[in-house]
Amino acid sequence: MSSATRFRRLSAAVAIVTATAAATGGAILFSPKIATNDRGGGPAFDSVGQKIADPRAVIPSRAAQESVLTGASASNPLDVLVIGGGATGCGVALDAVTRGLRVGLVEREDFSSGTSSRSTKLIHGGVRYLEKAVFNLDYGQLKLVFHALEERKQVIDHAPHLCHALPCMTPCFDWFEVVYYWMGLKLYDLVAGPRLLHLSRYYSAQESLELFPTLAKKGKDRSLRGTVVYYDGQMNDSRVNVALACTAALAGAAVVNHAEVVSFIKDEANERIIGARIRDNLSGKEFDAYAKVVVNAAGPFCDSVRKMAKNDALPMICPSSGVHIVLPDYYSPEGMGLIVPKTKDGRVVFMLPWLGRTVAGTTDSNTDITLLPEPHEDEIQFILDAISDYLSVKVRRIDVLSAWSGIRPLAIDPSAKSTESISRDHVVCEDYPGLVTITGGKWTTYRSMAEDAVDAAIKSGKLSPTNGCLTQNLRLIGGDGWEPSSFTVLAQQYVRMKRTSGGKVVPGVMDTTSAKHLSHAYGTWAERVAAIAQVQHWLLVTLALLHLHLFWSHFQQTMLLLPFPSEKVFVRLEILILFIIL
Repeated sequence: MSSATRFRRLSAAVAIVTATAAATGGAILFSPKIATNDRGGGPAFDSVGQKIADPRAVIPSRAAQESVLTGASASNPLDVLVIGGGATGCGVALDAVTRGLRVGLVEREDFSSGTSSRSTKLIHGGVRYLEKAVFNLDYGQLKLVFHALEERKQVIDHAPHLCHALPCMTPCFDWFEVVYYWMGLKLYDLVAGPRLLHLSRYYSAQESLELFPTLAKKGKDRSLRGTVVYYDGQMNDSRVNVALACTAALAGAAVVNHAEVVSFIKDEANERIIGARIRDNLSGKEFDAYAKVVVNAAGPFCDSVRKMAKNDALPMICPSSGVHIVLPDYYSPEGMGLIVPKTKDGRVVFMLPWLGRTVAGTTDSNTDITLLPEPHEDEIQFILDAISDYLSVKVRRIDVLSAWSGIRPLAIDPSAKSTESISRDHVVCEDYPGLVTITGGKWTTYRSMAEDAVDAAIKSGKLSPTNGCLTQNLRLIGGDGWEPSSFTVLAQQYVRMKRTSGGKVVPGVMDTTSAKHLSHAYGTWAERVAAIAQVQHWLLVTLALLHLHLFWSHFQQTMLLLPFPSEKVFVRLEILILFIIL
């Protein structure tokens, strides 16, 4: 397609969306409106919210939660048993339990140990999907962008301590690119409608270099004409996943990690799945857990779970690899990402600030399904080559601090020739009675994926929830009441244990960096974490005073010939304090 044709189509698309926005008062959403009483508010929502926000709430131990699963018998089954502790599986558990259902979840490894912790860390609607929707006249892709942008805002709102808006810079090396990307990203703003994070805008070459000092002034014999900066979301993916699991547990679900489904239990009369045989991978013991419906949310391994039910089950997913590398912080400034829009094979490469380092990566490579995928050297080199054309800093292989690869379970389209053209939309199906499978989709839309899966489970098992879906307005653990300034309370009221040059552990000031880390990692629960250190601090002080008292007593006995109290008293106290600390 020629540049002129692409420009005309983009202009037409902007005009259409602008007209739609004017006609709808600025709200350009294809999602159906949902009644408020089904989406939050009311006694059910308030009850769940109070459980999660309760400052005295305690997450049940793993043993207590496992006992719920072992107690799920044929006469007293769970309503829903979820397989998979990634974002989708934990999202399903949270959605189901907040509808008043009895829920259990098992994860073979640890929560977020797979694909859900190996993402690009972005919460996005999909700029490139919007581009495909416009130029391929693909309404399905356009609906996906609308939906993802709606969910993007909700993910940020639900866990504000773990998610935030991130500006992303798109370099332009000719004036056509400036106009093209500016119009395209303005269209992205329009599609977001009321859920817009911040408006995109153009920056001159000089302004761009001030914002991103390592940006190249020239690229492939072309001078930088400026950049277009737009906003998407960034998240701490693994912590959001764990927060989902913890929130589900607080709401009443039994979530157990290192527990693997080894086989299904079937009703002899109608062959319907009525539970699963589960192995505790920590103890090696096996037990049966019965449930009215089993939800398969095993990510890239969902086909292997389906084959437990039916050996000749046809594949539902096409595995796609996402490879990312970690580089030193000087590759990108704090608070600004970079999008490489054009690479030699048409993929997009992201370069984003991440926990004091820089993450660079890309997706959409064909791959095989393995338990522990590893990044290939050619993929690492592809990323380095792609970003080197856009940076003034010398890009070196030795700067790669670490790398990871994640397998994305994309829903199969038999007519597609590459995973890059497959939609990120999700698929929910029940191809075996009692087993509902959810696959496809992406991190950003985990909540709506979970909602659809629970809807299907309710229909399959003829379940009786006490209320509708509540997760659209439900904040995750640590999010309710959190503010960006919450770290100041930690810095002012708590201490941090530090190690001196001599190796001694002594109390010190809670520095701003540590306070911010705790606040963003744990939200309103950060004070609990800091309080643990505070208790240890005072116990160490007490221990030091006991030693001083013991020394003074020895001194009195030796120098002043005064009676010496029983040393056993001090020893017992010392042992007690050390026991509490450890």
